[in-house]
Amino acid sequence: MKIDLEELRAEYARLRRQLARGGWISQGYVQDRGPGAGGPCYQWTRKVKGKTVSVALSKEQFEALQEAIANWRVIQQTLQRMQVISRTVIFGTLPDTRRRKRLTKRVLGLN
Repeated sequence: MKIDLEELRAEYARLRRQLARGGWISQGYVQDRGPGAGGPCYQWTRKVKGKTVSVALSKEQFEALQEAIANWRVIQQTLQRMQVISRTVIFGTLPDTRRRKRLTKRVLGLN
């Protein structure tokens, strides 16, 4: 496995800086359910111990959670990329055990 260690280290450092700039985060989903009986109806939904939990929100809470959820998704994608880089460097630069077959990208989660 031929890797450009310098390039991977630079990308990893960039991703670390990106994580440090993150704002509020939250899991779940928010919905604007349109006008209800008493006015607009905003909702936050998430899973807790396998059960769906929903909470009514104000417009301000809806907007803040919408941004926090978007931040959460970016962080998750960033962490996934950092894992791939980490495994690429670890398996590509450190001494390995003797194997009959080479480890595939799929086995290492590099796809």
